[in-house]
Amino acid sequence: MIKSLEAEGVKVVFGYPGVAICPFYNSLLDSNVESVLVRTEQNAAHAASGYARTTKGIGVCAVTSGPGATNLITGIATAFADSIPMICITGQVNSALLGSDVFQEADITGAVESFVKYSYLVKDAKDIPRIFKEAFYIATSGRKGPVLIDVPIDVQNATVDEFVYPEEVKLRTYKPTVKGHVQQIKKAIKEVEKSKRPIICVGGGIALSNAKKEFIEFVEKNQIPVVSTMMGIGVMPTEHPLYFGMVGNNGKPYANRAMKEADMIIMAGARVADRAISQPDLMIGDKLLIHIDVDPAEIGKNIGPNIPIVGDAKHIFADFTEFDIDNVCDDWIEVLRGYKAEMEPKRAAHPGFVDPAKFITELSLKLPEDAIYVADVGQNQIWSCGYHIVKKGKFFTSGGMGTMGYSIPAAMGAKYAADHVGRKKGRTVVAVCGDGSFQMSMMEFATMRQHGIAAKVIVLKNNYLGMVREYQHYTYEDHYSVVDLSGSPDLEHIAKAYDMPFFRLKDDKDMNETIDAFLKADGPALMECLVDPMDLVK
Repeated sequence: MIKSLEAEGVKVVFGYPGVAICPFYNSLLDSNVESVLVRTEQNAAHAASGYARTTKGIGVCAVTSGPGATNLITGIATAFADSIPMICITGQVNSALLGSDVFQEADITGAVESFVKYSYLVKDAKDIPRIFKEAFYIATSGRKGPVLIDVPIDVQNATVDEFVYPEEVKLRTYKPTVKGHVQQIKKAIKEVEKSKRPIICVGGGIALSNAKKEFIEFVEKNQIPVVSTMMGIGVMPTEHPLYFGMVGNNGKPYANRAMKEADMIIMAGARVADRAISQPDLMIGDKLLIHIDVDPAEIGKNIGPNIPIVGDAKHIFADFTEFDIDNVCDDWIEVLRGYKAEMEPKRAAHPGFVDPAKFITELSLKLPEDAIYVADVGQNQIWSCGYHIVKKGKFFTSGGMGTMGYSIPAAMGAKYAADHVGRKKGRTVVAVCGDGSFQMSMMEFATMRQHGIAAKVIVLKNNYLGMVREYQHYTYEDHYSVVDLSGSPDLEHIAKAYDMPFFRLKDDKDMNETIDAFLKADGPALMECLVDPMDLVK
């Protein structure tokens, strides 16, 4: 197992040991593969996710059987929803005891069936090299995603006479399409030429396929305006003159208006999902739709496109750019710029608290241009999507699953990758969360301390589960139920317990000086921003 990881160039495994995975971890000591001990298994998957998204590679996590494996499930489902490539290794009880309900036995391959790309239960140690080779290929090709490998302890302890790692993968039934169909590409180009009000709605698939360069080259060459889904934030710099914000229920009103008034929409690397387009038939009904996705199952799932193109976005946009498109959309772009100027939401923040929108904007301006910003889930996520300014860095969040507690372990994995992989050592990584999501993963401060991972954490504290409270405000007319976070810890004491510098911002008065000091602090740091409990995401 370790030799297979080494053959794939794996540098780190995030995980939590137990008896059923001890043979694996014992062998890990004799390799060049590092291990990072998280404090709860779910966060091993989130850390592997942050690592994968930073390196544009793959993340690996390993946990024990039973509760170790079941604790990992939420992290696997989170990665599956956002198409993050991961290898999840679980220990399992002795093969001879499978099905007899022995101590810490759980049918993990069965449990994760609906949200893994593929799973293996290893029955013969001789199959391990082939299985690992296949797993890495499946996880990183086509529509990327998590693959689970469940290995009974007797299989881990078995002897293999000779280790031979396969040079290639032979899977008869799995052959993902990479190149887009030439005729479909030509049809799409003809429609772009005819369009008077085109718009591209870009999703996370562009980043996952490493297609940013090709995409932006096509957009700039042909001057086509762009909006994004939540997972597509960061594909283009926020202040790019052709970018018009995030669409959806919590998106920018001018982005949604652009989608509504367009006569042609290109959906690229994005699902036609409810969070971005709540009523697809009404939104797309009077316009031509071109849908580009590497996963053919996503095309036509929620609405039928006029021109479907199956393939990898990197190849498709490179092919698009080869065509000289005779179309000028200057008037349409000016209309959209007018909408953007008119329709930017106006906030009326409480002067006695920190305005989260202003804070996130000021933080963005002060972050290095290549910084990685990891947003958690809740009001903090929507404020981050609306007001974080991406320059040349990255924006990570849990989009498809909306998993609270994602930001700290994902930032931890991202910071580990930034410091140990590639040439950009010391890259700034910031996690932004609410006080609810913070308490779901604050135990990972111990991991950061143990392994010298200097991610920085900001808590927008309002003493509520803010997004649920806001829903109850609108739906139940302020009849609040189980959203009060009274009893939460003093964050200054938490920071002190982990030897971290602590910063508290009570209002906007000292915002610039506090952000500067926070970002300049050596190592990990914790910052608390006191937000009006009744503030809304708009």
